[in-house]
Amino acid sequence: MKALVKIMPKKGVLDPQGKAIEKSLNQIGFPQINKVIQGKLIEIEIESSNEVNAKKIIEDASKKLLANLVIEDYEITILKGE
Repeated sequence: MKALVKIMPKKGVLDPQGKAIEKSLNQIGFPQINKVIQGKLIEIEIESSNEVNAKKIIEDASKKLLANLVIEDYEITILKGE
């Protein structure tokens, strides 16, 4: 079974990486791009008997390691049929 964990900065948290990407894109000819938020997408293969159990395991992993809960939010998607 596969899962995706999307990690993004919380609303209102400064995103210097996103700002740097936005500035660079503007400088190389993409002035129409006016807001970039940079996050992470983590793909995980997990052995689990069911989706509920898999989601709980990944939820625990996200809270303990994958996301910095002070400045980041995360969203888990279990890929069906993978």
